[in-house]
Amino acid sequence: MEKFIDPKTLARVKDMPLIAKTVAEGFLHGLHSSRQRGVGIEFNQYRAYEPGDELGRIDWKLFARSDRYFVREAERESEIEVWFLLDASASMQLKSENKKASQTDDNWDKFDYAKHLVASLAYIAQKQGDSIGFLGLSCDEISFLPAANGERHWRKLLQKLTCTKSGDQFPSFELLHRHLNQLRKPSLVFVLSDFHQRQSEITEFIGKLNTLNSEVVALQLMCDDELVFDFKGAVRFKDLETEEEVLVSAGSAKEAYLQTLENYQKSINESLLQRNVGCFQINIDEPLDAALYEYLKQRQRAGSGAGAGAG
Repeated sequence: MEKFIDPKTLARVKDMPLIAKTVAEGFLHGLHSSRQRGVGIEFNQYRAYEPGDELGRIDWKLFARSDRYFVREAERESEIEVWFLLDASASMQLKSENKKASQTDDNWDKFDYAKHLVASLAYIAQKQGDSIGFLGLSCDEISFLPAANGERHWRKLLQKLTCTKSGDQFPSFELLHRHLNQLRKPSLVFVLSDFHQRQSEITEFIGKLNTLNSEVVALQLMCDDELVFDFKGAVRFKDLETEEEVLVSAGSAKEAYLQTLENYQKSINESLLQRNVGCFQINIDEPLDAALYEYLKQRQRAGSGAGAGAG
């Protein structure tokens, strides 16, 4: 896209379906759906027309006989499920506070940004005919939507996103195990997180997802305050999960902080690489569709043809 849409402008529009379509539709031109990649298609059944279905799928001969709209459903030889696993721990409530452009009431924190990113990627996936499913990951409550296809199911996913709240900490694997049994089919699994972890619970969780049947993609959300550390004077920092606070001199702490961040990012990337998981960093202070564009470009260069990121 030649002109990117600023997420702070999109945030003023409260209709998530409109936001997702505005961001995602620009990528659909030129993206070839998984049906058009030589995947075998066989007619499966008819079903009643639903708003959002492509008019080209309506069986007009059947309409002439019944005076009702039906669409033909195809069954693909190789069905892909696209899952979105959203970190709903408290650290995802972080947003840039030190940036003049961000000092408004409607700028997104990581959690809001991630929700709209999920909505946009899910929109692309369901347009390609893929099934989409969702897991909101919080120790307080697990939000779950089983995988299915179609625009009506995509709207159910939006409702689930709206109801998913940020909790305290990342849940234990034992709490998630029952839901993860749903991820048995060949899948493309997106994990959206800031990777703020007490030990290595998030990377270990991702390692358990990466089965022979699935490709796991880590989307790490960061903000300018974390990446640049452009603070002045004495600054009090608060851990959103433990509520611990520390008062530091920004000037003297900056160099040590940036070095620690670099080392931590290196360890995260190495840990994910060992688990054969790709990691893409997203700055929530950049336009949402710019992040989508860059991710899809990287996926195209990697030569992958699976799921929502296919180019």
